[in-house]
Amino acid sequence: MERVIDLLKDDMARVEERFRDNLCSDVPLINQVVEYVLDSGGKRIRPMLLLLAARLCGYRGQDHVELAGVVEFIHTATLLHDDVVDGAELRRGNSSANSVWGNQTSVLVGDFLLAKTFSIMVACGNLDVLKLLSETTTRMAEGEVQQLLNTCDLEVDETRYLAVIRSKTAILIAAACEVGAVLADSSPEQVVAMREFGLEIGTAFQLMDDALDYVAEEQQFGKVRGHDLAEGKMTLPLIHAYQQASVQQKKEVARIIELEEISEDDLDTVCGLIADTGGIEYTRDIAVERVAAAKRLLQIFPDSTTKEALCDLADYVVARTF
Repeated sequence: MERVIDLLKDDMARVEERFRDNLCSDVPLINQVVEYVLDSGGKRIRPMLLLLAARLCGYRGQDHVELAGVVEFIHTATLLHDDVVDGAELRRGNSSANSVWGNQTSVLVGDFLLAKTFSIMVACGNLDVLKLLSETTTRMAEGEVQQLLNTCDLEVDETRYLAVIRSKTAILIAAACEVGAVLADSSPEQVVAMREFGLEIGTAFQLMDDALDYVAEEQQFGKVRGHDLAEGKMTLPLIHAYQQASVQQKKEVARIIELEEISEDDLDTVCGLIADTGGIEYTRDIAVERVAAAKRLLQIFPDSTTKEALCDLADYVVARTF
């Protein structure tokens, strides 16, 4: 990541400056919540991807800075809404906004962020980008609803799971990459390559998040271990483990996932089953395959420092430790 940070140092400083300018509101509470969330330790992966994609494709304008902010605002809005839906108390190791200011404030500030993104996109005046990001936010909402429908459904298989994370997570990362190419008036082949690159690493990113949920310590990962299980989310480590489990083990998982509150013993039971069936390794292996596929998609672009930085960012996705 050091090469990425060094390469984008000046552009990211401008992005951060525009964050503050664009999100200044006459309502003090909005400013408080937005500043709290934006300063809570996010890596800014989506803005960095947009900036790198624009640079790789030869963009020479200024709109990439504004639009890098837009993709981060969309992401932040979904985090605010997700934490309300999930009843989360932690986000990136800090108290979640809804636990500090309440659910109503979090939802409304999330709405403010989404509304602000559209005013910024309109000001940029690129109809193709506006259409792309509008469709992306629609797909993301559909993915969230589908994930809700999958709650506690032990019939969810890998295909259904991957469809959800494609819509819920990967599609915004893909859009960030595609916007950079669209801004540069790239060839259709390059636009597709950047979009598919984003889909692959976006899928890998969510796969790793879902694996880490079962094994990472709270201070390392920023949220409570087993939170997905407590919410009844069918993620790949659990899906894989359940498919390998005995009849008795399946009955035990079915009992646990329906509980209102999951005890440490029940969590240890499920984590033990996931460990015994190789669920974490299986999930990580697929993430590694996705990152390798993403890097192959960049072969249509000439070698450059920017291309190497994109590969570094892809590798970072699966480099997070368990």
